[in-house]
Amino acid sequence: MARFIGEFECKIDNKGRIILPAKLRAQIPDTEAKAMVINRGFEKCLVLYTETDWYHETNKLQVLNDFNRSARKFIRQFNNGANMVSIDTSSRINIPNALIEYAGLKDELIISCYNHKIEIWHKAHYEEELKFDDKEFARIAEELMGNSNPNTQIGFDANGKDN
Repeated sequence: MARFIGEFECKIDNKGRIILPAKLRAQIPDTEAKAMVINRGFEKCLVLYTETDWYHETNKLQVLNDFNRSARKFIRQFNNGANMVSIDTSSRINIPNALIEYAGLKDELIISCYNHKIEIWHKAHYEEELKFDDKEFARIAEELMGNSNPNTQIGFDANGKDN
């Protein structure tokens, strides 16, 4: 599984193309460097995955019950808009129009990377999403991470090794 880090500013051109910043491009494994999967994310952003990571994400859906209407709706919505996008020799990807409209992408963008996900945001939406104060951040951290054994919450085994 790829691990990405960083926050980058970029622009989208009138053909729906963005150039992946060099520091991000260097983090993409060579075996995944020709194409990636782009899809709708939560909070009106897009998410870019390596093909391997996309299959890992969609494999999580296999445990959902196809006889449950909510599960079917979630699976459809999660996969809605997913597209393979090639990375050209100029490190550009071409974002499908439906996804551009979904995320309201125009002019200035922010690419925010964490773990195996690369989020693509319209800059104003991203800044709005991050508007909360230090007290709120501390409250969220306590709620999500305030556990006597934090390794069990964040994907580590009892010995602190990534699982």
